[in-house]
Amino acid sequence: MVERGTTLLRKMEMNVTESEKRTGKNTVNMQETYTVYLIETRPAEALPEGGTPATPDTLWRRYSEFELLRTYLLVTYPYIIIPPLPEKRAEFVWHKMSADNLDPDFVERRRVGLENFLLRVASHPVLSNDKIFFLFLTEEKEWREVVLETGFQDKFDSRLKSLSAMFRVKNPDKRFTALKLYSDELNSLISQLLRVRVKVADRLYGVYKVHGNYGRVFSEWSAIEKEMGDGLQSAGHHMDTYAASIDDILEEEEHYADQLKEYLFYTDAVRSVCRKHELMQYELEMVAQDLVQKKQQKEELATGTVRVFSLKGMTSKLFGQESQEQRESRLAALEQSIREGEETLKEKNTECQEFVRTAWEDIERFKEQKDRDLREALISYAIMQISMCKKGIQVWSNAKECFNKM
Repeated sequence: MVERGTTLLRKMEMNVTESEKRTGKNTVNMQETYTVYLIETRPAEALPEGGTPATPDTLWRRYSEFELLRTYLLVTYPYIIIPPLPEKRAEFVWHKMSADNLDPDFVERRRVGLENFLLRVASHPVLSNDKIFFLFLTEEKEWREVVLETGFQDKFDSRLKSLSAMFRVKNPDKRFTALKLYSDELNSLISQLLRVRVKVADRLYGVYKVHGNYGRVFSEWSAIEKEMGDGLQSAGHHMDTYAASIDDILEEEEHYADQLKEYLFYTDAVRSVCRKHELMQYELEMVAQDLVQKKQQKEELATGTVRVFSLKGMTSKLFGQESQEQRESRLAALEQSIREGEETLKEKNTECQEFVRTAWEDIERFKEQKDRDLREALISYAIMQISMCKKGIQVWSNAKECFNKM
């Protein structure tokens, strides 16, 4: 699902190969148990026939360090749909599945998700060239110091306040409005799909396990039969095998559920880009509005007419008109402010246009990736279901043969 193109993946192979549970003290000096993940990297070089690959460079990372990297990317590249991390705690779980974030099966799925995250970033035409990302893969200790020195956290705090503020854009870009609406709908639909899958998994698990009762009954029955005993015993064995197979089936299903979850989390990244554009558009409109007001003030000052009620107008009537020198001073200050405002408006316009251009390039790239990935995931899921049904048919066909031999 990840394309190499001309990105970092052409120069470097990377894998998250294993996980390890550790115990240590956290920032408040409390003992805690956590999981670390081993990242292996090696040069992506064509090997001569019979040659051995280079020994990989390795380092360990906690999930929180992956979070730090992604936050840095969010702040540094607001116009890019940043790949999501796998879930921190299990969501959409069926009743026999553990929601513990230290559960071995969950940790393994998270390992796969973290590797997928690295591959997504490394295959991106812009993100793959980021120096901080490269250090994340190659420098175990120095990386954190370097990323914190960028000052991105101050920008992140400011960004959070801005994005959480309430504001209304007068002239929203219809493309971003439609994209945000689509993202909301996609989030809702994938959530519904995952909830349906949980219900089906619960029921399917019960149906399969109940087949184990067939196996028990056939085995007990075989004990009281002479002619039919062997056939019943064999049929019971097939039923036991069928009942036990559901564990592997549902574990395989989790792989496809995780692919859907990735795009569920991707919708947040899409909304983040849309929200950033709204903020930039709002700031542009505020600068333009302020400039209009200042030009109006200049016109009123130059002509001596006041279009709307103002405190200064009332003050002039009560205490007399200001002197010519005062008026010229205020006029000069307004003209300077207008020039600065026009320059700021020009910069904001250019900034907004550049954001739209670069963001839309990445959105188009993301759309192609999304369509391709979800199509492959759904087809693979359908193939898995067909295979599961065929195995069920085969079990009953084998049971039928056992009954025929009685």
